[in-house]
Amino acid sequence: MTAPETGTTTTETDTEALRERALTCLTTARARTTLLTTCVDGPDLTAQHSPLMSPLVWDLAHIGNQEELWLLRAVGGREAMRPEIDSLYDAFEHPRAERPSLPLLPPAEARRYAAEVRGRALDLLASTDFHGTRLTEAGFAFGMVAQHEQQHDETMLITHQLRKGSQALTAPDPDPAPPFTGPAEVLVPGGPFTMGTSAEPWALDNERPAHPREVAPFWIDTVPVTNAAYQAFIEDGGYTTERWWAPQGWAHIRRHGITAPLFWRRDGDRWLRRRFGITEPVPPDEPVLHVCWYEADAYARWAGRRLPTEAEWEKAARHDPVTGRSRRYPWGDADPGPEHANLGQRHLRPAPVGSYPAGRSPLGVRQLIGDVWEWTASDFLPYPGFRAFPYKEYSEVFFGSDHKVLRGGSFAVDPVACRGTFRNWDYPVRRQIFSGFRTARSEAV
Repeated sequence: MTAPETGTTTTETDTEALRERALTCLTTARARTTLLTTCVDGPDLTAQHSPLMSPLVWDLAHIGNQEELWLLRAVGGREAMRPEIDSLYDAFEHPRAERPSLPLLPPAEARRYAAEVRGRALDLLASTDFHGTRLTEAGFAFGMVAQHEQQHDETMLITHQLRKGSQALTAPDPDPAPPFTGPAEVLVPGGPFTMGTSAEPWALDNERPAHPREVAPFWIDTVPVTNAAYQAFIEDGGYTTERWWAPQGWAHIRRHGITAPLFWRRDGDRWLRRRFGITEPVPPDEPVLHVCWYEADAYARWAGRRLPTEAEWEKAARHDPVTGRSRRYPWGDADPGPEHANLGQRHLRPAPVGSYPAGRSPLGVRQLIGDVWEWTASDFLPYPGFRAFPYKEYSEVFFGSDHKVLRGGSFAVDPVACRGTFRNWDYPVRRQIFSGFRTARSEAV
């Protein structure tokens, strides 16, 4: 038997503490949104920098519209402020490629709308009783809205990376780290563990419920795969050797002429990359970034390994073999601090591998949270007992074999939208996201 899920801080009953947490998370998200939408001028806000992404001004008003829908209308019972714009900012009604042609609110009006919604939402927060309905219990709706805004902030940061032109964002680099000299891999014991959560009050529907999972013993990389290791794959003909690739992946890279991670280019005998408007040598000791699932899978085959399953990844991140219980995070139950992980856009790049020793798991696995989203071998599927809440379009419509699961978050993810149970998903061809990976292997029998 696995020990029950315990030790979360989200069972707080103190209303004022919950209110303060919600206020802090909403305020932090809005400050980031403001930075991402004021560091460039009007044309850059209204342009579509990639058909994969929305114009920045669409994200800005969409953030306000979702906040109005879920806080002012659903929680507060208020009348719609601007019902005529609901369809414009419905992510399922208009695919991203169509959004530039819509009659979107111009930047100044979008800012005013989002600010007015926020002012009314904070008034509502000050008076809401965090009991009585599932939306209000433990401040769930406020936490959901804060997470939603931070997720769009990450999306807008991706748009900034795709944007052509000079550097618009700056941030200090992560602290230097000595070369990592620890073991290359860690053995994760087989047996049951508790996957998912039923106790984290702001967890989203696809993270629920907590349930037992059994995994066979396996080995997992201690740190994410580095740029240097990935360059070895390239130099060994990784992109020209069909046997390393899944058939769909081979067809994809051949069709699109892909020969390296996105934003990389060869310059003589070295590799350069473009990062937020600057060009720099590819740092060998950082986790490889901007690779799709097919690239991660091919590298793993070339290395004689495989991608970990989602269950394996979560067991490596959360399972405490001493107590048998699942932690909130690899380091324990405490919320992330700057000593634990590279999160929250404090930096605009991953940290060198081996950084953040305080964030390691009980078994010694490093950087499972932050730095890069990590591709897993698993399709995005519901957990046993899954129930869509508060709407099917958040998770349920994406379940199936079309999407692969990513875990752990990246340097672009805020702590409110990153947990040991948090699940991300995307198409296996996507490379614009802040994605990397680590590999695994089954224990020899």
